[in-house]
Amino acid sequence: MRGALIGLGILVIIVLVLGGWMMGVRNKLVASQENVNQAWAQVQNVYQRRYDLVPNLAETVRGYATHERETFTAVTEARAKVGQIQVSGDVLNDPEKFKQFQQAQTQLGGALSRLLAVAENYPQLKANENFLQLQSQLEGTENRIAVERRRFNEAAQTYNTLLRTFPNSIVAGFFGFGPRPYFEAQPEAQTAPRVKFQ
Repeated sequence: MRGALIGLGILVIIVLVLGGWMMGVRNKLVASQENVNQAWAQVQNVYQRRYDLVPNLAETVRGYATHERETFTAVTEARAKVGQIQVSGDVLNDPEKFKQFQQAQTQLGGALSRLLAVAENYPQLKANENFLQLQSQLEGTENRIAVERRRFNEAAQTYNTLLRTFPNSIVAGFFGFGPRPYFEAQPEAQTAPRVKFQ
C-alpha cells in the first residue's frame, strides 16, 4: 500500500513537471508568435505609409507630365490592387495570400520606380519643392519597408526555429502552431539591371 502511494506520488510529480514544461514551451511559442505578429504589423504600417504617399506624388508629377498616361495608369492600377487585398491576421497563416500581398506590393514599387524615372525627364518638376519633399518621403519609406521586412524575417526565423526544434516541435504540433512565411526577393531581382547612357 505504501509503495503504491509512493508510486502514485512520483507519477503525479512527473505529470506536473511534464505539464509545467509543456506550458513553458507553449508560452515561449506564443511570445515568439506575437513578436512575428508585431513585426508584421510594422511591415503593414510602412506599406500603408507608401500607399498614402502615392496619390500625392502622382498628382504632383501629373501636373508636369500630362502625356505620361501609361505610367500614371500603371501606378493607379498597382495602388488599387494593393488596396483590394484584404490584409488580416490570417495572411501569415496562408502562404498563397501572403504571396499575393507581396506581389501586389512589388508591382506598386515597380510602378513608383517608373513614375520617378518619368520625373527625371522634367527639370522643372525636379526643382519643385513639393515633388522633392514627396520624393524624399517616398525614398525614406522604401528604406523603412526594407528595414521592417528584414525585422519581420528575423522574427519569423526565430519563431520558425523555435517551432521546429525538438522537443518544441512536439508541443507546437499538439497546440496547433504553424510556421510563418518569409518575405522573398522577386525572381527579377536576381538579375542586375542594365544601365544605358544615351
